[in-house]
Amino acid sequence: MGKIIILLIVSAQLLIAQNPVEMINNHCKSKYGQQFKELIYVSIKNQKLYHISDNTINDEYTISSAKKGIGNIRNSDKTPIGLHYIKEKYGQKTPVNGRMIGRKFEGLIATIYQDTSSSKTDDITSRILWLAGLEDGINKGGNVDSYQRYIYIHGTSEEGKLGTPASHGCIRMSNLDVINLFDKVKEGTKVLILDK
Repeated sequence: MGKIIILLIVSAQLLIAQNPVEMINNHCKSKYGQQFKELIYVSIKNQKLYHISDNTINDEYTISSAKKGIGNIRNSDKTPIGLHYIKEKYGQKTPVNGRMIGRKFEGLIATIYQDTSSSKTDDITSRILWLAGLEDGINKGGNVDSYQRYIYIHGTSEEGKLGTPASHGCIRMSNLDVINLFDKVKEGTKVLILDK
């Protein structure tokens, strides 16, 4: 009987580990005093981005966070953790793989690398979701301000590196995935980035 109970507990823990919704709900309740009806959750550990609404994972995407790890300080080239929101969206009319410079498409289409090659220009492509922090002293204000650091969720020309940390702080996605996400979420949508 004891072995069955242990197996049931381990099975339940595995289910929670495989499905981040319960973990995210518990985290948000304990840290922010609420759950969110809609949320983008970025798992640094798993290099995944989940679009969650009504306690259901709508979409799961492979991403790249910063090559240098997590960190919120300006000029660190690290991905900031904590609760953010989408402050601004750019690129609605940008074609797939279009290079955006200063958040504008100037007519150039990026070469997309499907292997582990590095782009000479570290292209931001297709769409941009510009994040702003919601936690004072962690990702908002002073030298830890995610918005002032230009932390984006964006398309990349280095698609072959997705699934491994490779960015300079932003969250990179494949071009088709970022377009898909862009079309589904609004400015104001919460974004939770955790090293879990």
